[in-house]
Amino acid sequence: MACPICGKDSVPSYRPFCSKRCADVDLARWLRGDYVIPGPPADRMPDDDDPDGQGR
Repeated sequence: MACPICGKDSVPSYRPFCSKRCADVDLARWLRGDYVIPGPPADRMPDDDDPDGQGR
């Protein structure tokens, strides 16, 4: 299996990545919000005051 970041062969201890560096690069991309699911924006997100999202 190839590393999804650099394309090198993966290492079992970091699978599916080849190294800690590539695993950290992937984590940073997640934390920055680089990975998103395409689609229209959500109209409304539940907030802390409305934990069940019912708007009451």
